[in-house]
Order: sequence, then C-alpha cells, then structure tokens
Amino acid sequence: MAISQEDKYEKILDAAIEAFAEVGYHSCQVAKIARMAGVADGTIYLYFKNKEDILVRLFTERMGRFIELIRSEMDSCQNTRSRLRAIVHTHLTYMENNRALATVSQIELRQPNSSLYSAIAFPLRDYFRLIEEVIEEGIKQKEIIPSLNVHVARQMIFGTIDRATTDWFFARSERSLSKDTDCMIELFAGALGLPKEENIK
Repeated sequence: MAISQEDKYEKILDAAIEAFAEVGYHSCQVAKIARMAGVADGTIYLYFKNKEDILVRLFTERMGRFIELIRSEMDSCQNTRSRLRAIVHTHLTYMENNRALATVSQIELRQPNSSLYSAIAFPLRDYFRLIEEVIEEGIKQKEIIPSLNVHVARQMIFGTIDRATTDWFFARSERSLSKDTDCMIELFAGALGLPKEENIK
C-alpha cells in the first residue's frame, strides 16, 4: 500500500529526531535522515528546503502538539495549583517518555545560531504565553498575590522546568523526571503565594 505524503512527512520528522539525537544536528547528514525514514534522499527536498528547515519544523510542529496536550490536560483544572501541575507534569512526563526529542530540545536547539533561534522563537512564545495566562488567571481569581510580576514569574516557572529537564538528561540515570512534579509545585506555590492545598475549595 502506498504511503501518503502526510505519512512520509511524519516519518521524515520522526527519523530526524532520532538521527539528530544519535549523531548531533551538525554531524547529521540529510542522507542519514532519509535512510532512517526509508525514503530516497531526493524525497527529503520535496518537503524541506534543507537540514535547518527540518529542525525548525520538527520543533515547531512537535511544540505545537505539546502545547495542545497541555491545554487538553488543563481543561478539567479548577484552580491555579492544578493548572500548574498540569503544565509541570505534562512537560516532565513528555520529555521522560521521548528522550530523543529531549536531546534535540535540550541540546541541539541550544546551539549559537541566530537564524535558528529566530525561527523557533514563535512556538516558544506560545508556551511562554500559556504559562503567563495561568498566572494572570490566578491573579484574577485572587489565588496569586496581585503585585506579582507576571513576566518574572513565568521565567521562574519555565526556567525551573527547563533546567530540571536538562539536569535529568545529562545525569543519564534511571531517575524518574516526572517524580519531581510535586516538589516543583510546592516551590512555585510558595513563590506565587498560592493557598495551601487543603484550603482550596
């Protein structure tokens, strides 16, 4: 049965994640991605302009799905604490279950490349905005101290999650990343002035 164009596109992205994680973005050749995806070298260029385009679209599309997943997990949340837990737990679990993608996001996308950074800035801003929305709603609902600087609070939350993921990645141990969820939530709760869990109605 013939593979659809959409399936080929996804197979190339999946192969790129594995290839970049295995040998690094700069060392990886497009031919390797094609081989791992089971397509001809020339097929890659029917979907992507070059290797950088593959990396950018990989991050953009996977980040888009990731944000959708977090939003779906937040749908049933009734307060700021549970929304923050949805963000933290989903992020940590997702990276824990997708180590190759964690390699790309924590290592390969951190290279000093201004054009690459500009290209991935948009999906990152979407994630930042999601966190800021949770903080703003918490202030509106009087669960977070009103004098809080939303931008600084978002930096604290994202920075902590991101750094924990990087530390877990480099440790290369069997330690669970997602088990840090509750510890982080308590840290954020203290910084944001959230009510104690037993006081939430």
